[in-house]
Amino acid sequence: MAQTPSNMLPIGTKAPNFNLPATNLNESFTFDTVKGKKGTVVVFICNHCPFVLHVIDEIVRIANDYRVQGIGFVAISSNDIENYPQDAPNKMADFALKNHIDFPYLYDETQETAKAYDAACTPDFYLYDGQDKLVYRGQLDDSRPSNGIPINGYDLRNAIDALMFNRKVNEPQKPSIGCNIKWK
Repeated sequence: MAQTPSNMLPIGTKAPNFNLPATNLNESFTFDTVKGKKGTVVVFICNHCPFVLHVIDEIVRIANDYRVQGIGFVAISSNDIENYPQDAPNKMADFALKNHIDFPYLYDETQETAKAYDAACTPDFYLYDGQDKLVYRGQLDDSRPSNGIPINGYDLRNAIDALMFNRKVNEPQKPSIGCNIKWK
């Protein structure tokens, strides 16, 4: 299992816009239509990555916990579906249903959105404040498949809480580790 770290985009970077179809909601979304009043989480995932499968329940829990508090949430898959057909849009819709993902799960066919975010792996997390400025990029928590550390979403939850309560987000921020994005 390859372990690719996320690229650590500079804090303060403005959120790149996108206009992508949601495989689970039959409409397209932009950053402006998914963003929350207090902030926005953008996470790059895919259907087959063991790192994503390991944490998908916690990702959904975090989205459910914080969307009601004004945090927007969106997942994006940018994988090459020609070589990885298990990540095709119809399979994304099935994955969303199976995993109770009721926030937009977008398909980035051209991979331009992943490039704009400098996404490198799945899962790869980005948290933007209410002014669309990056305040956190990195891991969900220290848990990885088969390392024995329980999944708790500590790093991402801590960053969201800091944003919500106007506190400084903890440094240093650790990169996420996961499967590399499957580039065309």
